[in-house]
Amino acid sequence: MTEPLDVLAIGNAIVDVLASAPDELLERHGLTKGEMRLVDTEGAERLYADMPPAVEASGGSAGNTAAGVASLGGAAGYVGKVADDELGAVYTHDIRAAGVEFTTPPLVGGLPTARSMIVVTPDAHRTMSTYLGAANLLTVDDIDVAQVARARVTYLEGYLWDPPEAKEAFRKAMDTAHAHGQLAALTLSDAFCVDRFRDEFIDLADNHVDLLFCNEAELLSLYQVDDFDTALAKVRGRSSIAAVTRSEKGSVLVRGDELHTVPAAPTELVDTTGAGDLYAAGVLFGLSRGLGLDECGRIGSIAAAECISHMGARPQARLADLI
Repeated sequence: MTEPLDVLAIGNAIVDVLASAPDELLERHGLTKGEMRLVDTEGAERLYADMPPAVEASGGSAGNTAAGVASLGGAAGYVGKVADDELGAVYTHDIRAAGVEFTTPPLVGGLPTARSMIVVTPDAHRTMSTYLGAANLLTVDDIDVAQVARARVTYLEGYLWDPPEAKEAFRKAMDTAHAHGQLAALTLSDAFCVDRFRDEFIDLADNHVDLLFCNEAELLSLYQVDDFDTALAKVRGRSSIAAVTRSEKGSVLVRGDELHTVPAAPTELVDTTGAGDLYAAGVLFGLSRGLGLDECGRIGSIAAAECISHMGARPQARLADLI
């Protein structure tokens, strides 16, 4: 494949198991509403057995973003590790069917494909318990230099900034992108990721990525402050562009002295799963088309609004028609 890519996303390839359930299910399993926690095989099986009927679909944060870029009409690629098993085959089919280029070779004879059990309570908040399995075994050998060189932006998922080999894969991808005059982007993914890797994330934002994506809680955690304006002042001028989501308050995008406050697009809230992923898809798509930050934020808001209007983290409407 030699055609340019607008966005190449790299992250945990995870099959989402999504179900609506009352708060009592969270209490039975000691889950804190809104958190994302990692579970072992036993914990995953225990929770899965207690969940009501669920929808299963290919997911993972960066995978959702890649699917969003494709739905917007962009050329998207994805790098993520699945196993050579049934769920791995389902994941591969789903993401390719979404119009995303996916060529990462599967893991043979090792851990099974990752899955994330997502419980959506009546207030539309989602609580995630994730078994990483094969997704955690991405290596530098899975980074195709030619594929990265074809991508205008390589987008990295903070959830995967943990295993040493995955870190090396990320560094290879960032270095390759910059060597070919392309951009590198990072999403902080979750406040718990920031708490674990704060110094490394600050170094990445300062020295290695051109775009930083986060929500308000993640930004406050990154700089260990309690005030949004203070946190925003700290991030301005560090990474070239920062895009910060603020739920119903919309988002703020900054680039040096440039600042844009973008309102949230109106919609009916059903499930917040994937909202940040699809917001990032909209912003990345806009940037790949050379649009201004305000227009990029508008597209991101529309994509996020479509996502939260239904169950599941992938768009159900063609986003290109909505913008």
